[in-house]
Amino acid sequence: QVQLVESGGGLVQAGGSLRLSCAASGRTFSTYGMGWFRQPPGKEREFVAAIRRSGGSTYYAESVKGRFTISRDNAKNTVYLQMNSLKPEDTAVYYCAAGNTGWGVPARSDFGSWGQGTQVTVSS
Repeated sequence: QVQLVESGGGLVQAGGSLRLSCAASGRTFSTYGMGWFRQPPGKEREFVAAIRRSGGSTYYAESVKGRFTISRDNAKNTVYLQMNSLKPEDTAVYYCAAGNTGWGVPARSDFGSWGQGTQVTVSS
């Protein structure tokens, strides 16, 4: 398994931007598919974005397409989530995850390692 630590959350006004980072421990980061999930208050955890091991393919939830961008730097063992044009409905705890993912949108069960989460609050 890999240990994951998220950072970059905070309070932002609607229309603003934030960049989340997720630092991974270990020397096998490049062998993992990475994902971001979020859990809004009182709701289930949901998929946001994912990126394959090489970074060549990315996948997004419909609700964030065109606004969020996932990327990774395998040399720094870090995955990022750039969030632009934020909306109040983006308010949630955001979680980073690592797993042996294949092609297409991964399922939550594909990820075996999870971070502790970082809070993102978007005010209207």
